[in-house]
Amino acid sequence: MSTDRTIKIIRGDITTIHADALVNAANNHLWMGSGVAGALKRAGGDEIEEEAVHKGPIAVGEAVETTAGRLQATYVIHAAVMGQDLCTDEKNIKEATYNTLRLASSLGIQSIAFPALGTGVGGFPLSRCAHIMLEEVMAYPHELTVIFVLYSEESYAAFMDAYTQLTE
Repeated sequence: MSTDRTIKIIRGDITTIHADALVNAANNHLWMGSGVAGALKRAGGDEIEEEAVHKGPIAVGEAVETTAGRLQATYVIHAAVMGQDLCTDEKNIKEATYNTLRLASSLGIQSIAFPALGTGVGGFPLSRCAHIMLEEVMAYPHELTVIFVLYSEESYAAFMDAYTQLTE
């Protein structure tokens, strides 16, 4: 585990976060329907989805950046955690998290806000998602502030529990 990063876990609305990049839990065609994607589109504007769709489709597990529209960020990074079937698994979450961090590094990003990837529309278990994402962030060799922004009390608790287990 690197000591060059800050990990924050908060309960809140990702669309209100000030960070260099906000992460969208995306499908591989990058259209923005419901959940986090829908919230980002409503708050940031249709231009986010228009730019994203123009860059897609991408492979499940990959990530691409767009501008952030009216959001308080420079970028939205679209992490393709599922395909058109809207299902995901451990491998997809791990790869999407890693590739989002890799893209953030290449863009010179210093702060990034993640939702729980694949736990809404994708239906993946929260506690397992929290462990996968936190392990990827803790292992990634880049100075970065990572903010996990969890909308529900249940998702917040799952990430706090996983963080406690991984840092004991």
